[in-house]
Amino acid sequence: MSQHARFEDLVSEYQVMVVRICASYERDRDLARDLAQEAWFAIWRALPAYRAEASLKTFVARIAQFRAISHVARRARQPQREALSTDLVDQEPPPESIAMASAERGSLLAAVQRLPLIYRQPVVLMLEDFSPSEIAALLGLNANVVGVRLNRARGLLRELMQREAS
Repeated sequence: MSQHARFEDLVSEYQVMVVRICASYERDRDLARDLAQEAWFAIWRALPAYRAEASLKTFVARIAQFRAISHVARRARQPQREALSTDLVDQEPPPESIAMASAERGSLLAAVQRLPLIYRQPVVLMLEDFSPSEIAALLGLNANVVGVRLNRARGLLRELMQREAS
């Protein structure tokens, strides 16, 4: 199978996952869309080096996760900009917004975005159906550490979502 065909298969299978990972790190939907494109470009460049030591899903998620983290670090160093007027906003929702349209998913995403980074990383991967051992391998942590972080993150998410509901 050619690299192009292999990449197209990856995009069709994991597009939604990559968009969700990027959206969990970037609140601005246009920047999240750009971040997803950057992640896919990084995946394209890294694909020839894939050695099947982990699943393709793990390979794709890890690259998207690292790209999102470097994006957040880069944005933190930049001065804050003023938002554009709402009159200029495109009225059509992007595909990722449609996929995440339900109020429950929206509030969960908002709560996940407010989590500290050490808790956000394992939660995002857990929401993408990675097991704690896979998350540990992805993040270079011990499985017990991942379990502790997931438990603490669940408690924080409950608190954040309860505050938002009240």
